[in-house]
This record gives sequence, C-alpha cells and structure tokens, in this order.
Amino acid sequence: MVFRSFYFSSKCSRYKWIFSIKRNSDGTINRYKARLLAKGFKQVPGIDFDEIYIPIVKSATVRIIISLVVHFGWSLRQLDINNAFLNGHLVEEVFTNQLVGFVDSSNPTAVCHLHRVLYGLHQAPRSWFDRLKANLLSWGFQNSKADNLLFIFRDGSVVLYILVYVNDIIVTGSDVSVIQKFTSKLHGCFALKDIG
Repeated sequence: MVFRSFYFSSKCSRYKWIFSIKRNSDGTINRYKARLLAKGFKQVPGIDFDEIYIPIVKSATVRIIISLVVHFGWSLRQLDINNAFLNGHLVEEVFTNQLVGFVDSSNPTAVCHLHRVLYGLHQAPRSWFDRLKANLLSWGFQNSKADNLLFIFRDGSVVLYILVYVNDIIVTGSDVSVIQKFTSKLHGCFALKDIG
C-alpha cells in the first residue's frame, strides 16, 4: 500500500475485518485467522473495475486429460494455491481508507492506494487468473484454443498439461521430473499445497 495525501473518500473502498478460528477435527484450535475484506459491493462497474469473471474449465477437457492419464499411465498431481486471490495485481486504481489502529498520525487524512487485491474486490478472481496465466505463458506454456484453462507445454518428447480451476491446479504429463520442476517453479511464485 502507498499513502496518498488527499481526500478521496467518495472513491474509497471501505473494508472490514473478519476473524475466525480454524479447528482440528477433534475440536481443538488449529489457528486463529484474520482477513481484511474490501466491501466490493460499493464498487461501480465500468468505473472501479472492468472484467471480473474467471473462466471455468470445461468438463469435457477434464475428462480428456484424465483419459490421457489412464491411457499413458502418467502421474497426476493436484496443487492448491493458498490465498490465490491475494496474488492478483491491480490494474485499476483502488483506494481505501487507512486501517483503524494503523492510521499514520502525521497524515491522518491520507488514503491507501492498493497495488494488490483484497478479498471482496470484484476484480480479485480475474486479477489472480491473469497473473497465473502470465507466469505460465512466460514459462513456455501455450494456452489451448479449445479451453482457456488448459495450458500445454511441449519440449521434444516431453508434454505437460495444466488444468486450472480457480485456485486448484491439476498437473500431468509424460515426465515426472518435469512435473516436479514445474511444481517447484510454481511454488517459487505462489504459496501452495501439493495435495498429491
């Protein structure tokens, strides 16, 4: 966040804190969670955001990839990106008031200029997908013309298929070591869980 020294209150997104407790299966406390949530319902389409949708992978694409896995005996990995929407970069200018308890006493009227997405902003899903897609394309993947959420990597006899469903990613291909390298590279950019 960057502070700006001017009133912009009519354009500022409001926010609220959401506190929760994550519990283990036996009911004991695993951890305490706090999430800063933008009140995106006050955003105006065409002014505060443009595209907000995130495409959904086609069920036919999933069936074809699973058929390839079975036919060739390939390994299949499932990855879950932690807090995926927070990884998006904002294209639009979004401002919020300073957080209660964190107000800059030397400039209390300043507002925060957000560079990253907060939960609750309409553009959060799209910003996340755009960042993931940019990374995959820069690593040599090609976007399928048949399904926008299928990414294909080819290098000689090696082929890798990546399916994206919001923050879940399925990885399969002809070479287990290349799958592992891809997983490590993705983990270098985003916090993730390798579900197996």
